[in-house]
Amino acid sequence: MDERAYAIMMRMTIHPLFLPILFSIVLSGNISYYALILSSLIIHEVGHIIAAYLCGVKVERCVIMPYGGEIELKGNNSIAPKKQLVIALGGPVATICCIAATPFLDPLLAEPVLKIQIVLLGINLIPIWPLDGGRIIMSLIHIFYPRIRMVEFYLTISLILIAVSVFITFILLPKTLFLLVLSIFLFLQIVNEWRFRKYRFAFEKHVIKRLT
Repeated sequence: MDERAYAIMMRMTIHPLFLPILFSIVLSGNISYYALILSSLIIHEVGHIIAAYLCGVKVERCVIMPYGGEIELKGNNSIAPKKQLVIALGGPVATICCIAATPFLDPLLAEPVLKIQIVLLGINLIPIWPLDGGRIIMSLIHIFYPRIRMVEFYLTISLILIAVSVFITFILLPKTLFLLVLSIFLFLQIVNEWRFRKYRFAFEKHVIKRLT
């Protein structure tokens, strides 16, 4: 591992939202399962980091989230859409590699590892911002149909879907407490993206023209 990769690993932090999950797992006594979840999330984020490195984009910081993670990239809004697409795909590709490796693991380890990877991959590929699936769709919009109305339409759909998720998880309380908290967190993320959509879109479009 070179100095840059080591520095990035040292900047990895855990979001406070993820701490209650880890705490509940530790209390249950299943430390090994906690280790597998955390390791899987780190591997997922390393996939994004490697993809960013290959695209020549500097990673400022990485925050481990319950659904994966958030990486802060230098010049985030000025990164070309194709590079954003590659970086967004990096995490799911890393998770798929973990799934492909499970047949070579001990059977006692392979089953929980496979379950964790499938859940992680499934959540991240949901086409809602700011999940990987949402970032992939946003990158494709900027590549093939860079129009503010399309961005607004996509964010509106994401907002509706996550609002439905908040409603359903609220009805099913207390079993869905964590999912409710996560849904509310994603809802706020989408709202924040909606507020700055026009400024972000105008800036990215300006950068795209300069790059082309």
